[in-house]
Amino acid sequence: MSSKHTNVWDINDPSAAAKCPFLGNPDQLVAGKGTTNRDWWPNELKLNILRQNGTSSDPMDKDFDYAAAFNSLDFPTLKQEVIDLMTDSQDWWPADYGHYGPFMIRMAWHSAGTYRIGDGRGGSSSGSQRFAPLNSWPDNGNLDKARLLLWPIKKKYGKNISWADLFILAGNAALESMGFKTFGFSGGREDVWEPEQDINWGYEDEWLGEKERHEGDRELKGFLGATHMGLIYVNPEGPSGKPDPIGSAYDIRETFGRMAMNDEETVALVAGGHTFGKAHGAADPEKYVGAEPHGATLEEMSTGWKNTYKSGVLDDTITSGLEGAWTPNPTRWDAEYFDVLLNLDWELTTSPAGAHQWKPSNPDAPQAPAAGGNGTQGIMMSTADMALKMDPEYRKISEKFHKDHKAFEDAFARAWYKLTHRDMGPLSRYLGPELPKEELLWQDPIPEANGYTLSDSQVATLKTAIDATDLSASDMVSVAWASASTFRNSDKRGGANGARIRLAPQNNWEVNNPEQLRKVLNALKDVQDNAGFDVSMADLIVLAGGVGVERAAHNAGHKVTVPFTPGRTDASQEQTDIDSFGYLEPRADGFRNYQKGGMETAAEELLIDRANLMELSIPEMTALVGGMRVIGCNYDGSKVGVFTDKVGALTNDFFENLLDFTYTWKALSSDDTLFSGTDRRTGDMKFTGSRVDLIFGSNTELRAIAEVYGANDGEERFVNTFVSAFAKVMDADRFDVK
Repeated sequence: MSSKHTNVWDINDPSAAAKCPFLGNPDQLVAGKGTTNRDWWPNELKLNILRQNGTSSDPMDKDFDYAAAFNSLDFPTLKQEVIDLMTDSQDWWPADYGHYGPFMIRMAWHSAGTYRIGDGRGGSSSGSQRFAPLNSWPDNGNLDKARLLLWPIKKKYGKNISWADLFILAGNAALESMGFKTFGFSGGREDVWEPEQDINWGYEDEWLGEKERHEGDRELKGFLGATHMGLIYVNPEGPSGKPDPIGSAYDIRETFGRMAMNDEETVALVAGGHTFGKAHGAADPEKYVGAEPHGATLEEMSTGWKNTYKSGVLDDTITSGLEGAWTPNPTRWDAEYFDVLLNLDWELTTSPAGAHQWKPSNPDAPQAPAAGGNGTQGIMMSTADMALKMDPEYRKISEKFHKDHKAFEDAFARAWYKLTHRDMGPLSRYLGPELPKEELLWQDPIPEANGYTLSDSQVATLKTAIDATDLSASDMVSVAWASASTFRNSDKRGGANGARIRLAPQNNWEVNNPEQLRKVLNALKDVQDNAGFDVSMADLIVLAGGVGVERAAHNAGHKVTVPFTPGRTDASQEQTDIDSFGYLEPRADGFRNYQKGGMETAAEELLIDRANLMELSIPEMTALVGGMRVIGCNYDGSKVGVFTDKVGALTNDFFENLLDFTYTWKALSSDDTLFSGTDRRTGDMKFTGSRVDLIFGSNTELRAIAEVYGANDGEERFVNTFVSAFAKVMDADRFDVK
């Protein structure tokens, strides 16, 4: 739910500093005051996301193994303690109806609900709800208290249960404590220790702003997943706060679709979640609610939204601005949500906080208990709820679930499991005794290895056979890169395991050069057929990439061995959700000098974004770009950025020639995306380069790395870094051996 408490960040307003969670009041003592480089040069390429989450901010030992720590838990005892917490109402933040279940469901939902399939970012797998901006979003109002209620359990179990896992376990325990049977639970989410800097949550400078995030027919820009700044999905009052159920249905379908939910899953989640609990809008938040946690005073100790209206709790709580429960029994799993939604007539009204909501027009409509246990209050629906009744497609699904409660139960159980586990990656990362036996398509299943591996002698035999094909180093490295570089650490999807590059949709992506891809796959199929032992195509593709790198290094006078870990298996087309994998198609891949037309974001920024998704450091990214260029791995075989006369040799020529002031550079295109490198002495054009190429000479931090690799004594260091970084990309999805 959203908050009516908006913060406009106007630096010309003296009160803005107190409102904005990222601006300090010059009249107060604050940390970090003063001008920084970013203030003077706001357009500087920001490399911070390639430095985040390093060991410097991680308090755990370097060899800490969270999976082992989690598996050491007495899980049934832990879960029972979480269930017991649900009815252990605390005086400092008493539970509505004497049950924290709805509160914990909302916390878990909002932890997971930030996930977006477009770039895999957001979601529950990192415990990021502890940090800004998420801990201070209007939609997360008062969830700081939910986390504090869990602290005694977290304190007891310490490092053996991450906050990220505890959030989702609390949601599951809450559901089960109120009579719902969940589909299952997996641990394995590891906490981050600082805010995630790689996520663009939007462009607005005010809470609940929306002007900058839509284009066309109210379509969200880029990978954004919410209609307003600071919301998880949509404004419950309706689009732009207008009580328009049909317009709300459009927004709901757009935002839930960006979380990989179809219409049936969406209806199940909304109805299932709103079977429990209530919304809080006892009074006008502008009058009574204080700053969010990240903007609150020091003594509030990471809490916020201090409510001075009467008691400030239970029936006096202010969160979303809407007021009331959805069903007559808000702490019990039942069929009443669809009973009241579909069987009652509803009319528009406003809450005590002034928010648009809907009330039954039937005089005999059922009542819900008051949150504090004294008396009753009327039930309500938000405009977003009314969308499930008014939108024709949502209405059909709602009527289906109303008639068949078991179907609704199953749909909600599966959708909740998907919501809370969508960003965990392959099943090899799932931990605990409550894993479902059923394997689901959205989990990107890959056949188990079942003991399959390759001996050293078999690997040597395969390398000899690959080397004997007519494939060039460029062919082999390009296809191996295309297969492995789909991996994104944000939701642990993609990668070389499964060899999905030979399947739709990846085999037809422009960036993968389908003609070259077919040539390489056909050659490797011959190697596979003639091997005389079992070998997966996934292993062959990666092994061939290593052969290509070793050949390119040999051509430059270096003897290297690219590390190779066998054990990958091949997925089938039936195990591959074409629509879901379509989101992994690169909009840009600076390593292959590829960018789709019509992109508004600069190519160098997209390179940083992609390197971040692959967990590359700045030196690794730099070495990989330089090496891919000289090996000749541009997606279209072009010479752009290929600053060498020895294509196919792993030299440091890319850096040497880029940094050589023998050449002068100027733009060849009006949009500054293509540049020429001209010999100052002769006037002849020697090279062409993209923005991705020139950034390694232009940006001072990247130039510092390029100078190391481009020096007379730098080639060996460059080659070694390239080899290790290439192997890292090839193994990025090998959680089975990490």
